Amino acid sequence: MNMNKRGKQSSLLHCLALLQIMLLALLTVSPHVLADEKLDQAVVKLQSSKLVDVRQALPLLKNSESDVADELLAALLTSDLYRSRNDNSLAVFGNTVPGGVEVRKLVMAHDSAGLAEPEVVSKSDFRRVATNNAMRRQIRTLIATRNLQHKDVDRRLMAVNQVFDQLDEDIIELIQTAFADEANAEVKSLMQQALHLYRLQNGETGDQLEAAQSLQNSLQPAVVNEFRSVQQELAQASEARALNEQEKLLLRSVRDGIKKVAEKTEFYAKVENLFFGLSLGSVLVLAAIGLAVTFGVMGVINMAHGELIMLGAYTTFVIQQLMPQQTGLALLLSIPCAFVVSGVVGMLIERGVIRFLYGRPLETLLATFGVSLILQQAVRSIFSPLNRAVESPDWMHGVWQINPIFAITYNRLFIIFFSLMVFFALLLVLKKTSLGLRVRAVSQNRSMAQAMGVRSAWVDCTTFGLGSGIAGIAGVALSQLTNVGPNLGQSYIIDSFMVVVFGGVGNLWGTLVAGLSLGVANKFLEPFSGAVLAKILVLIFIILFIQKRPRGLFPQKGRAVDG
Repeated sequence: MNMNKRGKQSSLLHCLALLQIMLLALLTVSPHVLADEKLDQAVVKLQSSKLVDVRQALPLLKNSESDVADELLAALLTSDLYRSRNDNSLAVFGNTVPGGVEVRKLVMAHDSAGLAEPEVVSKSDFRRVATNNAMRRQIRTLIATRNLQHKDVDRRLMAVNQVFDQLDEDIIELIQTAFADEANAEVKSLMQQALHLYRLQNGETGDQLEAAQSLQNSLQPAVVNEFRSVQQELAQASEARALNEQEKLLLRSVRDGIKKVAEKTEFYAKVENLFFGLSLGSVLVLAAIGLAVTFGVMGVINMAHGELIMLGAYTTFVIQQLMPQQTGLALLLSIPCAFVVSGVVGMLIERGVIRFLYGRPLETLLATFGVSLILQQAVRSIFSPLNRAVESPDWMHGVWQINPIFAITYNRLFIIFFSLMVFFALLLVLKKTSLGLRVRAVSQNRSMAQAMGVRSAWVDCTTFGLGSGIAGIAGVALSQLTNVGPNLGQSYIIDSFMVVVFGGVGNLWGTLVAGLSLGVANKFLEPFSGAVLAKILVLIFIILFIQKRPRGLFPQKGRAVDG
């Protein structure tokens, strides 16, 4: 009985062990061999020196599910695919550099396929994979096919945008086939525009008229160019003979299309100016908001404010040097670190210099100007006078393409949102914390606040540190827009004072409105007057405005101010 049980248990254990071995065998077999045998076969064909074998590899790459197939097709199209003279392995050539050329070798591992990191090799060690014009036309069609059938919507959008300038019968046939199965409305609309454009380019007058009427709201550059081409052809034809009724309607239709595109282009140019103005204004707000706190509460003209911005930018640079492979995390860590560094330096300036000069604004101006020179020279001694580049993280690169003629850069969009976040965070501190209550009390009536037990000296120090810390945060943002250098802060100190005075000394809402307004005004004046004259005109406007309203847009209220 016991022997039977042991025998059954032993048989069961053997079965389980056999199952484990089979599972391990399945797991160790190459996934890309099982799931993408086409790629393996294509690579073997591409390693051949015969043109016929390379041609046979193309349909295999078309049917491959691997992204590596896209890279191989792209390299074949640009004649950048090579094979090694030693082992026939494939590599994609890149830039020519001292000592050779950068290549990315194709690695076919047991469980994956991909291009390795770039390495420099001698070009003589490789031979180009042969192609001809007929094959390149076929490759172009294959790339379009793969992209139009890709599961990613952005990839399909990009594919349709790319074929607008190379429409032919093969491409149109692909688009018609993909159009029937396309579920995304945006991609479908773009495909329809491509089909109409082909009719406008190659159809009879009646087809051209229908296509032109359908394309009047299109902003695609290829459509606009074709409108102009048709208009020119019809204008030349009208000089030789009288146009028939359909041709007249076609001419009117393409003219209407060109006019609508011009109107939309002008509109989006204004929207673009507004966006650039808001991004510039956001930078001004970030640079001026800390100055608004210190100038409004303490009445100190701090000429070293720009250098506190510079310290924040250099803090970002240092942290990125410590974390070169993690630019996103480095940028996020730079925000609190820059606040602390600039804040501590600001408090040291207040305790060491400014507290002896309260009530003497001209002397504080001269003293802080001397401090600014000291900070600039210290930075030059530590980091050298050369500008330093701070790399932006991947999520700040690129553009958001709204339509073919209007795009928004992610880094400027980030600056706008970041400045608003800093503004509302500071507003929350001043409105909802005990420190904010004391700051507001001192700024409105210092004598009364002291009589109520507020330690004004402590408030002055922490307020100056708070304003300086915010200047450091502004430096973090500026490091994403420009190079970091010893003179970085000098570019923004005058503009910061203009924003503070124009908005109303000590008023945060005034600083926000003034900064954004001046940024937008600068960008709308620049096309007519140039960048330098635009700043001069803005300065003249502020001078005239201050003559009428000496206390700015939003004057601060309080007994000390009213008195």
